[in-house]
Amino acid sequence: MGAGGKRVLYLSIQRPWSPRSSSSPVGENFRSLAMKRERQPRMAPKTRKSLSPWFTCEVCNVVLTQKDLPLHQDKSCPPPIEDWSHGFIRDKVLHSSLELFTATDSLKYLPKSEYDHLVFLSISAMQLCTMVVGDPVVVTVGNKSAMKAAWPTTERSLVSVQMTREALDLEWGSCEGLVTVGGLTRPVWPAQEISVRVTGSVDVPANISSLLHRKYKGKLLCEGNCVCIPHYGQTLCFKVERMAALDALNSVNTLSKHFSDISLTETVAEQCSTTLLRNSGGVEALGLESGLGDTIVSESSSFCKIVECTKWNFVNAGKVDDKESRPRLCDVGGLESVITQLKELMDLALGTRKDRASLQGLKLTRGVLLYGPSGAGKTLLASAIAADSGAFTLRIDGPEIFSKFFGETEARLKQCFEEAKSKSPCVILLDDVDSLCSRHGERGGTDQERRVVATLLTLLDSLHIHQTDVMVLATSSKPDSIDPALRRPGRLDREVEVGVPTPDSRLDILRKLLAGVPHNVTQEQLVNMSRAAHGFVGADLASLVSRAGMRAVKRVTQVTITNEDLLWAFTQVKPSAMREVLVEVPNVRWSDIGGQHELKLKLRQAVEWPLKHPDSFTRLGITPPRGVLMYGPPGCSKTMIAKALATESRLNFLSIKGPELFSKWVGESERAVREVFRRARQVAPSIVFFDELDAIGGERSSSQGGGSNVQERVLAQLLTELDGVEPLGNVTVVGATNRPDRIDKALLRPGRLDRVIYVPLPDTTTRHEIFTLQLKKTPVANDVNVEELVQRTEGYSGAEVLAVCHEAALKALEEDLMTRQVSRSHFLTALTLVAPRTPASLLRLYQDYLNS
Repeated sequence: MGAGGKRVLYLSIQRPWSPRSSSSPVGENFRSLAMKRERQPRMAPKTRKSLSPWFTCEVCNVVLTQKDLPLHQDKSCPPPIEDWSHGFIRDKVLHSSLELFTATDSLKYLPKSEYDHLVFLSISAMQLCTMVVGDPVVVTVGNKSAMKAAWPTTERSLVSVQMTREALDLEWGSCEGLVTVGGLTRPVWPAQEISVRVTGSVDVPANISSLLHRKYKGKLLCEGNCVCIPHYGQTLCFKVERMAALDALNSVNTLSKHFSDISLTETVAEQCSTTLLRNSGGVEALGLESGLGDTIVSESSSFCKIVECTKWNFVNAGKVDDKESRPRLCDVGGLESVITQLKELMDLALGTRKDRASLQGLKLTRGVLLYGPSGAGKTLLASAIAADSGAFTLRIDGPEIFSKFFGETEARLKQCFEEAKSKSPCVILLDDVDSLCSRHGERGGTDQERRVVATLLTLLDSLHIHQTDVMVLATSSKPDSIDPALRRPGRLDREVEVGVPTPDSRLDILRKLLAGVPHNVTQEQLVNMSRAAHGFVGADLASLVSRAGMRAVKRVTQVTITNEDLLWAFTQVKPSAMREVLVEVPNVRWSDIGGQHELKLKLRQAVEWPLKHPDSFTRLGITPPRGVLMYGPPGCSKTMIAKALATESRLNFLSIKGPELFSKWVGESERAVREVFRRARQVAPSIVFFDELDAIGGERSSSQGGGSNVQERVLAQLLTELDGVEPLGNVTVVGATNRPDRIDKALLRPGRLDRVIYVPLPDTTTRHEIFTLQLKKTPVANDVNVEELVQRTEGYSGAEVLAVCHEAALKALEEDLMTRQVSRSHFLTALTLVAPRTPASLLRLYQDYLNS
C-alpha cells in the first residue's frame, strides 16, 4: 500500500535506454557505491584570479589543457584524426593515450572484481564530456571498441585514461596506444542471443553458460569483444562473434497493448529499474522508427545489453571469419585458372548465377577438394573465394573439432552444418580434412574416427537432399590419406590441384607481396628471382619478403627492400615443396670439369635450350628431347657432368641409383618409380639422374631368375612415365651406364632417351685441363712438368688422373708430415701405383656400339 492508502503498481520492464537516461542501467550499479565514498571537505570557491586548467582553441574548437597549449599551437592545430601528440576533447569525446591503472584507497568500497569493467578518468574531463559516475562509455583503441563504465579518479593528469592490465590484455592485447572515450550515440537493445568462440583448443564445460551469464549480466558487449572467466585454476577466454537483439518491435507493441488496459498512478517507485512507459507512445516512446524489422542484429559497432533471457551459444569448431581480416582475391597471386574454375562452381552451388533455374534437375557440385603441397595457398584461396562470394562463412578445423567426450565431435559437426543451412547461402571451409576423415586402415581406425567419417558423409549427402545453397570447400596436403568414400561423386566430387607455382606464378606472387612494401627492386630483378626460386610456394615467397624486410630494418637508412635483401633472404629460405623430397642442389660448375667441350655443348642443347628458348621449338613445331643417355668407361665423370648440367641450368637434381628402386614387397618397386617422377614434376624444372641405368633398364628377354618379373614391371613403369599419358613437363631424364648393350631397346627409342652420347676416355687436352685444375689446389715443386704427366697418363680415365694427384700428395706426407709441396718424384711413384684399369675389350664394345 502506498501513502494515503493508494495502491501503487511497481513494474520492471526491459526496454532500450538512451545514454542520457536518468536511470542508466550500468550507472545504477555504481551510484550506490559512489554515495559511500568518504566525503571530502568542500573547496573554497575560486576567486577571479584563479585560472581554469582547460583551454578552448578558437581555431579548431577543441578543448585541451594549458600544459599542452604550446605543443598544440606549434605542431597540431587542428590535431590529426588518427595520430595525435597530446590529449584533447573534441565533440565531447576524449582523445588521449592509454595508462595502466593503480588501485588507491579512494576505491576501497568498490569490489576489485569490477575494476576490469571500469575506465578511470579525471573529474573535469568527465564533466566536459557530460559523463556521470558509472555512465557506460565507448572506449576505442585502434579499430576495436569496448564498453566500460566511467569512474572518476584524482590520479595522473587531466586527460589520462586508465584501465587495468587485465582489461587491456583481454580486449586489445597491449598496454600502449592512443585511445578515445565517448558516450553512447545510439539506443542499446537487450541481447536475445550471443555467440562466442573459444580462443584456444579447450573443451567448454557444461556450466560455463551460467557462469558467464552471472558475471556479465547487465554489461554491454559488441561483436569482437572478449570475455573471460576463471574456471578451476584456468582462465577461459571467449570472443564475441555475433549478437542478435530481442524482437524489439513486437515486444514493444505487445507492451503498449497491455499498458492501454492498465491505469498507472503518477507515483513511480524509486525502486523501478527503468523509467515507466506512459499509455501513449508505443514504439515512438522508445525512439524507434516504424520501418524497423522484426529482429535487430547488431553491427560490429553496436552494443547489446546482457539480460536475464539472453541465450549464450558457443561456437567451438565452426569459426566465423572476421570480415576485416578476410583475405581478398586481389591478394592471391598465381592462381587465376583455379580461381576461375572455383567461381563457376560456387555461382551454381550458391544460387548466384542467373541461369541456374534452367539447370533444374541436375545434381550440382556442392563439395570441392583443394589439394597440393603445404604452403601452396589452399587455405588462403578458400578463404578469399568464400569472402568474394559474399556468402556466410563457417570454418571447421579438423584437429580442433575432436572432443574427448563421447558423441560431442559428431554433435559439433551437425551444429555447424545446421547453422550453415539456416544462414544459406553459406560456405563451409573444411581445413585439413585428411586429419578429420582419414582412411580407416591408417592409425588403426578408432571408433571415434569411424563415427566422425560416417557423420560427415551423411551431412554431405544431406546438402543434395535438402537442396540448400551451401558449398563445402575442403583442403588437404595429403589427398591419398582421405577416406575414399569422401571423394566419390555427390560429396567432394570435384578435386582441384593447387600445385607448386610456375615461374610466371611466382612472379605474380612476388609482385603482390611487394605491392604494399617500400622497395626499389626492378622488374628484371623480380623476373630473375622468380626463375631461380625453384620449388618455392607462396608461403616461402612470403617468408622471403619478410626476411628481406627484417634485414632492411637493421640498416640505419630508410627501410626499403633492395634486390640484395631478396638475394640474402633467398639463401635463408628453404623451398617447402622440396622438404619432403631429398633433392640435391649440386654445386658443380662446367669450369670444374676439364675438357669434354663437345659433350657439354650437346647436353646444353638437350636440356638448357628447351627451358630458355621454348618459343624456338614451338615455332619449328618440334618437341625438345625428353631424355639423354650417357655411356662410357667408368670414371669418365658422367655423374659429375650431370651435376654440372643441373647447376649451370639452375635445375633441381634428383639422383636415383638403379638398385634402390627395387623392393621385396609386391608393387612397391613400381610405386617407387611413380613417386620419383611425381616428385620431379612437383619441383620442376628438374633433372632425374638414373645412375647405373642398366640395373633397371636391362633387356627383358635377357633377364633370368626369379627377379625377372619385378625388373620387367619396373621397366614397364619407367617406359610409361617417360612417354605415357601424363606429360613429363619440365622434367629431363638423364641416364648413365657402363654397359649400353644391356639396356632395353624400347628405352632408347625416340621420345624417351632419344639422345645417346658417348663419354670417352679423356684425350690429351682434357687430361691437361684436369691436371691444371687439380694442381691449383695442390702446391707442387718447380720440377713438376704438367706436359710430362699428361703424356704418362695415356689411357687413364678422369677418376684415375685424380687418383694420381691424390696418391702423389699422400706419398709426400709419408716422407714429411710438415711438407708444403709435392715434387716430381712423388708423381712418378704414384704413376706406378695407379694404372689404367679400362680393358681394351670394353673400349672395343663401346666403339662397336657407337658404330651400330
